[in-house]
Amino acid sequence: MDVLWNIIVLIVIGAVAGFIARAVIPGKQSMGLVATVVLGVIGSFVGNLLGSLIFDGEFSFGTAGWIGSIIGAIVVLGIYVAATSKNRRVTR
Repeated sequence: MDVLWNIIVLIVIGAVAGFIARAVIPGKQSMGLVATVVLGVIGSFVGNLLGSLIFDGEFSFGTAGWIGSIIGAIVVLGIYVAATSKNRRVTR
């Protein structure tokens, strides 16, 4: 039952972080509900990695909490938008 509860919490945190990241990053991101949750979950792991690098230097494979998850989701979505943008300028 403990594992199921952790998965439910991860999905809820991922959904909230993903929706907030999509609201913060300008432009249209063509993502559905599942992609938004996945964005938030990946953002949570990225936020945990960034937090461990900045604060204690020891990485543990887990979630980062609300603020770390939102920051991580914003970083991941920013990278995604930059990588898939159709209006990128090519400088020569």
